[in-house]
Amino acid sequence: MKRFEIVIGTEQLNQLIELLERSGIRGYTVIKDAGGLGTRGIRNPDDVLLTDENAVIIFACKEDQAQKALDELRPAMKGFGGMCLISNCHAQTHSSC
Repeated sequence: MKRFEIVIGTEQLNQLIELLERSGIRGYTVIKDAGGLGTRGIRNPDDVLLTDENAVIIFACKEDQAQKALDELRPAMKGFGGMCLISNCHAQTHSSC
């Protein structure tokens, strides 16, 4: 299986979710108000003056599904900015125990 961790600005979150759904991804986790330092500078979710916020989207899928998602993500990430990390993983869920 493949694990995706995507960090983007919250302003692109809905577009990314639509893209994932078009790719057949049916399960994901969204963590809003993520902070850090990237190409757009520091994003601090505790700063009340700056409204720029990041979101982290995490999901895992089988390798064939990962390729389909990646084909959709590559061109979109150029417009979104942010980053996408992909790694090998083993999923252990409540239904596989």
